[in-house]
Amino acid sequence: MNDQLPPLLPWAPELATPTGAPPAAAPRRAPGFAAATLLALRLAWRQLRSEKARFASAIAGVMFACVLVFMQLGFRAALFDSATALIGAMRGDLFLIHPLTTASFKPEPLPRGRAYQVLALPEVERAVPVYLAQATWRNPENGTRRAIQLIGVDTDAGVLDFPGLAPLVEQLKRADTVAFDSRSRPEFGAVPRLLAERGPFAVEVGNRQVDVVGLIEIGPSFGADGNLVLSDVNFRRVVKERQVAAIDLVAIKLRPDSDVLAVQRQLRDILPADAMVMTQAELNAHERKYWEEATPIGFIFAFGSLMGLVVGMVIVYQILFSDIAGHLKEYATLKAMGYSNFYLGRVVLGASLILAIGGFIPGFLLSAFLYDVVGAATFLPLAMDVSRATSVFLMIFTMCAVAGLLAMRKLRDANPADMF
Repeated sequence: MNDQLPPLLPWAPELATPTGAPPAAAPRRAPGFAAATLLALRLAWRQLRSEKARFASAIAGVMFACVLVFMQLGFRAALFDSATALIGAMRGDLFLIHPLTTASFKPEPLPRGRAYQVLALPEVERAVPVYLAQATWRNPENGTRRAIQLIGVDTDAGVLDFPGLAPLVEQLKRADTVAFDSRSRPEFGAVPRLLAERGPFAVEVGNRQVDVVGLIEIGPSFGADGNLVLSDVNFRRVVKERQVAAIDLVAIKLRPDSDVLAVQRQLRDILPADAMVMTQAELNAHERKYWEEATPIGFIFAFGSLMGLVVGMVIVYQILFSDIAGHLKEYATLKAMGYSNFYLGRVVLGASLILAIGGFIPGFLLSAFLYDVVGAATFLPLAMDVSRATSVFLMIFTMCAVAGLLAMRKLRDANPADMF
């Protein structure tokens, strides 16, 4: 057997391939998806970093959108948290309200007899009437008047759990005594300082003189700037026009191991149509629904967040579009080298991701600082949490990604035949 194959070209035997020649090298494998994505991110980072002023402008635009969305969502959450603070502090398994009651700060009166009717069920341990109203408060320092929320309840019943209320239960049993919300707006006067200096002192509430005997913590809401807690007897003394038989809410406490939902169904069967039976979660949802749907406040905050995202998207789109237009020859060179539009699209989306992260971090830090400043100024419960931060980051990333997808249309102009 011959050790050498016949020459491919008889007239050029030197071009023949000997049998013992090494095999041809295997074709080079293309990088995997992760490696190609990392390469695209590196290219996007270097491209953005080459224009520092443009890069800084894009980061500032994303940060502006981030802060705006954070503040709008923070105010929206503070609205709902403050509106449901009273309901959240109640210790009851079920609650009765009038079907026409839309919000706690303007309740419809409920017959007091409904509180006694629910005691017909053996599972019901206690039914406590709660009175809600607003009265005028005269500032003890300058005499100005301002509306304040009154919360009247049997202090021995244990259906309210505000911080600072437990030590004041016995004092609130005395005639004409109230507990003042220390987180109320400063327009009511420096009540905590006066209480520390004088001890219990007299103020005028609803044209009646009462004594402030202590401090509790509730916080203002969009419906009330301040709060007072007093006994049900003192409430009727202050709100003289209120009939004794008219109450605003009934907190029902069940015996241990009672089935809350089963008792709720029984109460709905035996009570007339002027009483609606709710769990605490349902009552919270009922209050939130009012602020979300019956007032423009919820829509305004949602619309403000949307506008922030639109403004940020326009800024990012302009930056990415200008960046692609400025490097169109480079993109055409990459196409001539064999890179596909899909790969170049990953470069643009990588730039979007870098801008989202680069704008979110300073925006998050600035928003956390503004939460503390605005919360101290407005006495609203503004606090940063993980779920909100995660949601805002996803919004910002989506905003940048959409802007990147829109800017990718400019890549169609990167035609190697037109550039070279």
